[in-house]
Amino acid sequence: MDKVMHFEIPVDDLARAMDFYSSTFGWKLEQMEEMDYTSVVTTPVDPETQMPTEPGGINGGMTQRSDETPAPVLTMGVDSIDDSLSRAEAAGGSVVRPKTSIPGMGSYAYFKDSEGNILGLWENE
Repeated sequence: MDKVMHFEIPVDDLARAMDFYSSTFGWKLEQMEEMDYTSVVTTPVDPETQMPTEPGGINGGMTQRSDETPAPVLTMGVDSIDDSLSRAEAAGGSVVRPKTSIPGMGSYAYFKDSEGNILGLWENE
């Protein structure tokens, strides 16, 4: 069973969103300017694996709002993005962003489910 392992919150004003989420929930936010991405830590992580140490805890990120990601995105960790995208398409979904590599980390993709929601997939290297 593939688990939800990450979330992404699209934003229009990054500084405003960072202030909101850090002051409202105490989340730790770190800008990754080389990736145009902001890491969101909501639960402690293992320093070596960067994975949450609390069962059920997930962390996420913030990205600039776009047509591709107009609303929050939940991302599932999968063994194979290619296989998962094939199953999603067979079940009535469609690919929004094909498998895209992030060197040294893994790959991600976005798909639209049968209800029009955009969801993400993550495959570790």
